[in-house]
Amino acid sequence: MKITDVEAIIVRAADQVTLIGDGTQDTVIIVVHTDEGIDGVAEVDSAPYVVKSIIDMPASHMACQGLKDLIVGEDPFDVEKIWNKMYEFAYYHGRAAAVIHAMSGIDNAIWDIMGKAVGKPVHKLLGGAYQTEIPAYISILMPDTVDEVKRLVDYHMKENYLGIKFGWGGLGNNFEKDCELVRAAREALGPDKKLMIDIAMEWKDYKVALKNCKAFEEYDVFWVEEPFRVERDKDFTKLRNAVNLNITAGEELFHFDEFKKYIDNGCVDILQPDISRCGGLTVARKVRDYAYNAGIPIVPHNFKSGLLLSGTMQFIATLPNALFLEYCGQETTLSRGLIKEPIEVHNGMVTIPDRPGIGATIDWETVNKYRVG
Repeated sequence: MKITDVEAIIVRAADQVTLIGDGTQDTVIIVVHTDEGIDGVAEVDSAPYVVKSIIDMPASHMACQGLKDLIVGEDPFDVEKIWNKMYEFAYYHGRAAAVIHAMSGIDNAIWDIMGKAVGKPVHKLLGGAYQTEIPAYISILMPDTVDEVKRLVDYHMKENYLGIKFGWGGLGNNFEKDCELVRAAREALGPDKKLMIDIAMEWKDYKVALKNCKAFEEYDVFWVEEPFRVERDKDFTKLRNAVNLNITAGEELFHFDEFKKYIDNGCVDILQPDISRCGGLTVARKVRDYAYNAGIPIVPHNFKSGLLLSGTMQFIATLPNALFLEYCGQETTLSRGLIKEPIEVHNGMVTIPDRPGIGATIDWETVNKYRVG
């Protein structure tokens, strides 16, 4: 089997794109084609137009090549070799950020091909499943008012999620307002559900972060996510050691070395790699093993459509110390309409797809309706 082509398809619900922290407003789908008619698909949570350029670009010289040209002709079962080839020959513009994101999409699509080729779900290729279902928490944007917080809790928790995460929005800019919103969330949830808060790297001052986390302890916040920009790893460690709640991060990290540093330096209580950003499943499985040996649980970041969710669940199936699943609560055209078999929550639980590959079938009618590239 040989790879014959790579497509990066941008899908954009243009009338829904606003400057909020919602990654479901547009997306880029990676399709890897083979000479045996088996196609692999994946989704990348990144800047879609940048990812497409990285894949389609013509070569400038040996160490600056487009990813598509690098992998056409390769055997998809040489997945590790392909990953290293992309990394080596995209060295000038790569090693980080969007190039690793683009590589992640290709890598995940290749795992989809391998699973389909052998008739097995990807989790069987990654080492096997520790679980066939997983409890889910609902992940939504933090609104501006207490009344809206309570309305959203009432609306979403009808599905009996194990908890809720509020993030982004106006969080991180005003201590009193943050405490008011967090208190309202806890009161609406009651004492038995988990409450997570994603600050989206908004805290610039360590003392501000410490003050807020200490206040959040009163409302039994289970974790505070990304309190700082991820480059401030020393502040992560310092904060983690000073508070009685969990500190988490990982969606902004890429390549195994960054995750290793975070684990070795004690930066987080829970790690949150995104398989569409970290380097794909090829890197995610190495992070999984290293984190497990260090006693650090993983809750993957997943705030996109059902396509990324399907791939993420294949990874979650292989986690020996899985906690729960992030289920994106944004009810947009793309978040719910990109795959034919929507992944649903039943009494707070989600069943891991066991169809070959990542277990998702693209709804090409939706893709073609919103396709812009």
